[in-house]
Amino acid sequence: MRAEYGGRVTTLRTAHTSDMTRGDLLAARRLMDAAFEGDFSDQDWEHALGGMHALVRDEQGDLVAHGAVVQRRILHNGRSLRVGYVEAVAVRPDRQRQGLGGQVMGGLERIIDTAHDLGALSASDEGQRLYLGRGWQEWKGAVGVLGPDGVLLMPDEEPPLLWGADLDPAHELLIEWRDGDVY
Repeated sequence: MRAEYGGRVTTLRTAHTSDMTRGDLLAARRLMDAAFEGDFSDQDWEHALGGMHALVRDEQGDLVAHGAVVQRRILHNGRSLRVGYVEAVAVRPDRQRQGLGGQVMGGLERIIDTAHDLGALSASDEGQRLYLGRGWQEWKGAVGVLGPDGVLLMPDEEPPLLWGADLDPAHELLIEWRDGDVY
């Protein structure tokens, strides 16, 4: 999908990790390092693999923005929900504040709307304004994890932002366990 932002034409492509070239994956990983100023670990990158990616390229074909959505499970009020969990959203530093993050999120939200029960993400301070402005909602209930030792509530965890969710905050949100940052 082609779009024009600030007089610059960009192209959005969505692809599963398995359909991306080695060059695509390397470019996306380098973008994470640049956008997060080196504060994006290999484990963070691992969390972004195995799902769908939104890649925005400029007129020269350079990757300028990226995001991924991977499937996870959340338990809520006795139900196991298929969640599109957003990971690795970044815009090249010299192209930030030009609508590219919104272009990435538009692609990811379409995937969530058609393939998942709801969307979830953990927002950085810098990214939160983008997500809230697009209609993502902050979870107001308790959060926890269903891990190797059972349920562990996490009262100090920042609540995730949710997309397309109509959940009761009287019941906790328990996400499946993973190594590294759980949310």
